Amino acid sequence: MQIETLLDFRDIEKCPRLVIKLGSALLVDKEGMLRRDWLRTVAMEIAGARQRGQEIIVVCSGSVALGAAMLDLPAGGRETLAHAQASASVGQVVLAATWAQLLREHDVLAGQMLLTLDDLEGRRRYLNAAATIRQLLQSGVVPIINENDSIATSEIRFGDNDRLAARVAQAASAQGVLLLSDVDGLYDRHPDDPDAERVEAIRGVTDEIHDMATGGSSSGMGSGGMTSKLLAAEIAERAGIALAIVNGTPDIPIGRALAANTGTLFLPKRDDSAFKSWIGGRLRFNGSLTVDDGCIEALKNGKSLLAAGIIEVTGDFERGDVIAIKDKEGRMVAKGMSEYDYDEADAIKGLRSDQVADRLGHLPRSAVIHRDQLVIL
Repeated sequence: MQIETLLDFRDIEKCPRLVIKLGSALLVDKEGMLRRDWLRTVAMEIAGARQRGQEIIVVCSGSVALGAAMLDLPAGGRETLAHAQASASVGQVVLAATWAQLLREHDVLAGQMLLTLDDLEGRRRYLNAAATIRQLLQSGVVPIINENDSIATSEIRFGDNDRLAARVAQAASAQGVLLLSDVDGLYDRHPDDPDAERVEAIRGVTDEIHDMATGGSSSGMGSGGMTSKLLAAEIAERAGIALAIVNGTPDIPIGRALAANTGTLFLPKRDDSAFKSWIGGRLRFNGSLTVDDGCIEALKNGKSLLAAGIIEVTGDFERGDVIAIKDKEGRMVAKGMSEYDYDEADAIKGLRSDQVADRLGHLPRSAVIHRDQLVIL
């Protein structure tokens, strides 16, 4: 049974495990103060879901905005990296304590997890994070997850919690992700346009869907926007996870949005294995392969990537690294785990299989990237 409607996010059989993401614009008002009364209604909804038997994971922004107000820093704490990191350090304490208190009012325990990009990009650390989430859920705890902005830099950060929520859903084997935002969903043009119409359901994010998005957060507090939500939807849809964007502004936001059927639902496009979901969700790469049109067609037909189809090799990767696969125009068409390091891949690019051994001086592997370790986008 799969999620097919917004109401299905409340169905225990279709969605036994749900990730809820709350953005800064919802948690913090324009003065940088926590919207505690609103958050109390969300905690009540989470407790109700737990009582129904549904496991809930929360991905929560807001620490930078909260901390910036307490430290009286300009630009919501995002003027410099040092400001953002200091703001996050202070704000995260308040945020965690508030969640613990509000959930405890319903006899529910909260557990905090702070993650960086590296925690979900490296396979071993990804599995460790997944194991921690599973143990918390088995213990009846609601994990409250945020990016560790107090140490994250531009090189090791997600940059938005929308994609973090999708990656957490993968790691947790969740069936659904709810992105609570300050808009009703995705519109076919800017929501301020009087002719704009909300898109109710999408199966497969395309270039045309991306063209509908407007970057940036309307509140100016967060780091996300509709573009980041579509990127999160792409991660989720390849892993068989349904994702919805709903308006979380009013009190009791989840119940109101689902009951009114207002939002945009992104339906799963396929259901990759756990390993392929991890590959498909990767956001950072140490290198890439540019391949010809014939190679791309072969990959789409389920073939492995062979040296003969490679035009160019870039980066500094090692065997076992997940790298990007691009077409001649530079568009990423796939991701995969390389069987060769950069030097070997560069040495054998364009060679037929019977030529590879002579160039390497040893027996070659069956492919540069095996089909079992490759994900088509």
